[in-house]
Formats: sequence, C-alpha cells, structure tokens
Amino acid sequence: MKWFTNIFKKENSSKEAIDSMKSELLRTPQNNENEVSKKFLIVGLGNIGAEYVNTRHNIGFKVVDHLAKQESVSFETVKLGALAECKIKGRTLLLLKPNTYMNLSGKAVQYWMEKEKIAKENVLVITDDLNLPFGTIRIKPKGSDGGHNGLKSIQQTLNTSDYPRFRFGISDEFKKGKQVDYVLGEWDDQEKTALPERLDMAIAAVKSFALAGLGNTMSEFNGK
Repeated sequence: MKWFTNIFKKENSSKEAIDSMKSELLRTPQNNENEVSKKFLIVGLGNIGAEYVNTRHNIGFKVVDHLAKQESVSFETVKLGALAECKIKGRTLLLLKPNTYMNLSGKAVQYWMEKEKIAKENVLVITDDLNLPFGTIRIKPKGSDGGHNGLKSIQQTLNTSDYPRFRFGISDEFKKGKQVDYVLGEWDDQEKTALPERLDMAIAAVKSFALAGLGNTMSEFNGK
C-alpha cells in the first residue's frame, strides 16, 4: 500500500509533533476569556451497531472513543446520540456520537449546539475521507460535503457549510465498483497495526483545536 511505505516516517515524527504541540500550547497566548467560549462540541460521525464498530466509515466514533478513554470519561445515552464530557485546561469538550445513522447526523449536531449554546466556530466534525492517504489529517474551517452523507446532512440542517471539520484519511485502495464495501469494511491488518499511533495524533489535534485554536491546529497537524 502507498500509505504504508510512508506511515512509519510519520511515526518517527509523531511523538515529536505531539510534544511540540504541547509546548506550543503552553506558550500560545489565549484570547480574552470573556470573548471566547470555553465549551466545544466534538462530533464523531459513524453508524451505530456492532457490525460497524471497526469499519473505516466509523473513524469519527473511533477518535472520540479514544479521547474519552484517554480522559477517563464515559459516554451516556442522550437524545439523538451518546455524549461524554471532559475538561482540559479550563475548556469543556462535549464528545458526541450521533445515533441517527450517518445520513441524519445533522439533527443531532443542531440539537446539541442549540441545547449547549455552542457556536459553529466551536464545533469540530470528525469524519473519514477517501481522498486522503490512510491516517492523514486535514482540518478545515469550512468546505463542501465532498459526497459524504454525514457532512451533507449537517450542511442541510445548519443551512451552512461554514463549520470546522476534521477529515481522517482512509485512502482509496479499492477495486472499481467496490467503494461501498471498502468504506463499510473493516481495517486490514496493516491499518490495524498503524491505527493506535494515528489515533493518538488525532486526539492531540482535537485538543489543540480547543486549546490553541483552529489556525494553529491546522498549521501544526494538517498533512500529518
């Protein structure tokens, strides 16, 4: 696989990148606390059901699960999804896994944004991306749905594409006509081996989004 020849190069620098991010957070001056909300909604997109747990399409769930485990918090069943809350250096992160299935994700996102009074600038939607090599991170402040049903639902429900999103590469190494099987398929052995390190990098990026801001996070993590 193309990504596999490069992934170990990423691994060699991953710890340094995460350590660098931590140091940067300590140095980076924050905006006036009265002007910046301390509450963030981190949305992992996926499909509910045991058959989907380890599929590529559920990487959004996988990332927020990994963050919840690291922060020793648990998900509770709530309206339109499962929710966990963690606090990191004065910031509150609400981790949401919609239970509406992918193509109705927008209902859950809108409900929890309104309930918790969270501005769209403080929302980060995590999803899979076929156009990126496995494990590659790309965070953007806005953009199209790219044919992704979850993002399409959120855009239609919020009536805007102007919200931050986090794309996690799953690559596109499937045969013609096999895209659905590939996306809804489970990780192969090589991907399973590399996934823990990629998840560590992903949650470092999520924390950076809340602590250092979108711009700094994009500069630090995009392409890694």
